[in-house]
Amino acid sequence: MKKQTLRVGGRLLSLQEPVVMGILNVTPDSFHAQSRHENAQSLLRKAEEMLTDGATILDIGGYSTRPDAPEVTEQQEIDRVLPAVELLRNYFPQAVLSVDTFRAQVAEHAICAGAHIINDVSGGDLDAQMFEVIARHNAPYILMHSRGTPQTMQQLTDYQDVVLEVMDFLQKRIATLREKGVTDIVVDLGFGFAKTLDQNYELLAQMPLFEHLDCPMLVGISRKSMITKLLGVSAAEALNGTTVLNTLALERGAAILRVHDVKEAMQAVRIYNKLHETV
Repeated sequence: MKKQTLRVGGRLLSLQEPVVMGILNVTPDSFHAQSRHENAQSLLRKAEEMLTDGATILDIGGYSTRPDAPEVTEQQEIDRVLPAVELLRNYFPQAVLSVDTFRAQVAEHAICAGAHIINDVSGGDLDAQMFEVIARHNAPYILMHSRGTPQTMQQLTDYQDVVLEVMDFLQKRIATLREKGVTDIVVDLGFGFAKTLDQNYELLAQMPLFEHLDCPMLVGISRKSMITKLLGVSAAEALNGTTVLNTLALERGAAILRVHDVKEAMQAVRIYNKLHETV
């Protein structure tokens, strides 16, 4: 039976109904300009807006993982992420905080500073110590499929069968995490990471197959190239496409929507919930 709760800060977060995760980037170069927040006032203002609009989780990122993103040192990432975690914990103590990092030491510092969840775009592949940190703290962990690094992933899209290979990747790492005692695992198919346009849509179409992993699914497709390339629009113009894909993802089992635009995602969730009340 699929797990429908996460333990965060001594309480249970229910995923029986889908929840929304708002993206807060403390970087100068994330692909969607309006998600960047390089000062405390901007970060607090956006966090408050997201929480007011219905976000359950705030996801803080200090290293842009867009294709061809420049390298950021571990210390630079820590220096960006920790003040943001501490600030948000102080101003919004009831908020559930996630940190988007593939580095074990960043995760360690973030958890100690008050972050609840670690969101690892590499699924443990870019830092051999990540699973040890997660197990030691027994922190909820978002396990995403990718290949390579942000600098190389777009050249690593050769699959015999993208659905089976992503499934195999996730199954093996779930088994390893469970052997280490990690109980709260969320899976992310990694839309836009080492995937072609067609592969992204194949994974979206086949999302229900991943229910067999018995883990909640996070979907992060907000304003990504699977929208912009298909529709011939910029990231700034991709909100409508994002809402369409978020709705399709909800129908296919998404438990968490990771988005730049919380208000619109919450509207999709409310419509989805209302529809399913009547079934």
